[in-house]
Amino acid sequence: MQIKNENAILSIILRERYVSSEDIDNALEQTKETNDSALNYLIENNYISMDLVGQAIAEHFKVPYADLNTNEPDYDQILRIPENIAKKFNVVLFKEDEKSVIVATSDPDNKEMIRALESVFRGKKISVAYSINRDIEKALSCYKSNLSNRFFNIINNEDKVAPEMIIQILEDAVNINASDIHFEPREEQTVIRFRVDGILEEVGKISYRYYENIINYLKVLAGLRIDEHQSTQDGAIRFKGRSEDIDVRISVVPIIKGEKITLRILSRNINGLGIENLGLSKTDQELFEKTIKKPFGMIVVSGPTGSGKTTTLYSLLKRINTPEVNITSIEDPVEYIMEGTNQIQVNSETGVTFAKGLRSIVRQDPDVIFVGEIRDEETAEISVNAALTGHLLFSTFHANNAETTFLRLADMGVERFLIASTLELVVSQRLLRRICKKCRYSQPISKEYISHFPANFHPYFKKIKSVYLGKGCSACHGTGYKGRIAAFQMIKVTPEVQESVIKEATSREIWEIAKNQGSRSLFEDAQEKAELGLTTFEEVFRVTPPE
Repeated sequence: MQIKNENAILSIILRERYVSSEDIDNALEQTKETNDSALNYLIENNYISMDLVGQAIAEHFKVPYADLNTNEPDYDQILRIPENIAKKFNVVLFKEDEKSVIVATSDPDNKEMIRALESVFRGKKISVAYSINRDIEKALSCYKSNLSNRFFNIINNEDKVAPEMIIQILEDAVNINASDIHFEPREEQTVIRFRVDGILEEVGKISYRYYENIINYLKVLAGLRIDEHQSTQDGAIRFKGRSEDIDVRISVVPIIKGEKITLRILSRNINGLGIENLGLSKTDQELFEKTIKKPFGMIVVSGPTGSGKTTTLYSLLKRINTPEVNITSIEDPVEYIMEGTNQIQVNSETGVTFAKGLRSIVRQDPDVIFVGEIRDEETAEISVNAALTGHLLFSTFHANNAETTFLRLADMGVERFLIASTLELVVSQRLLRRICKKCRYSQPISKEYISHFPANFHPYFKKIKSVYLGKGCSACHGTGYKGRIAAFQMIKVTPEVQESVIKEATSREIWEIAKNQGSRSLFEDAQEKAELGLTTFEEVFRVTPPE
């Protein structure tokens, strides 16, 4: 039978010695008042990973564990099992050869399932592995019809049209790792678009009749005014999904065709965060590691909205998050929940701004401060003074590159000698789409390939013999890309850089000093990632064009 009861799972991971009884008692105590999941508490606070939970349950059933994240089945592989059988028994084809198959299921003891599969894989030996229910459901989403067709079925069969439509949209977005959902009113219908790996793609349409219901439903959930249609509104919602909770930030803006809604999907799980997962070069990782060990100073990460700045800084915070360190943050919104830290949410209605919150934080005896974003002169000044008086401060900042960060802070009214004295490391980053691992291939570089790029880019291909590309497959929805990786530009604030800042050097002059000391541009870092086969040169020139 399937293990669905949380207490049963807690008993299994305790019996298999993946956690201690003290760990479980602590999780139950911490979640007693909030009624949150004790299992989720253990996962989010790194007592155990979701994969180890799956491994423990697999050992309980005395079968292998099938990790569908690391070994993600492709579209054709999933469809080898008929939909009615796959959904009835919650089963996915994991591996197949000429003589045998291995299926992944959350119910390994189901004998009826084996009999049903024998009719599909005639003459082959069928072995069973255990996989987490959430991962199987994600794989089984391949059987879904397109979004617009499902809307038609919801309208005909459901009383709660708006809630069902929203859950369908959210679950589709989560399954393909979309970061944002856009509802865009047009002439006759509202278009739904997902942003996946930084690129928007249309996924369905809704008639105005039902879109109005969706607007009101989302506004009510977010605590927004449903009678206000001519001003912008922002809020946050936690949805109870079928397999997991989904946190979103909602933005509503009036446009000439109606109200446009954007939902930003927030990932509250920090298990995958880590310096080693950022795609840093060995030199850049060592620089990060060395800087975060300093007792005071500022680390600033700059870049446009959606460039991964917050994720980078949380990866650094996670590395230094120990019981001996007091970490406090002020954010808008709080994008990740990190146990062991004190996280403050900006709230303009109650007067909790970045500046006011930061003033209070300094009085709370913190060792490390994380400011979600330096937006104004007051926040900039308080941040610099906090770093000057014995705190290690992390923050994000909007600047085109690392060298202009110094000048933008000066333009905000911060004295240059304070900027030079407090900044330890300035980083700029951009996100590039990763080549899909399932369909990646290499080919010798040719004149035909180079001809697709503008003439001024051609010199950069002189020393390159081959390039990596993605063919496009079911795993990446035919795009050739899956996931993203960051390109970095780092300026270590050395005495020479400090002196140039104080002497009111231009951003170009500051960069020349940093470059002579070993700093690389965004383009140079991105180019190296393309040469290693992590991304394509098309992405490099699209996101980080050379100077």
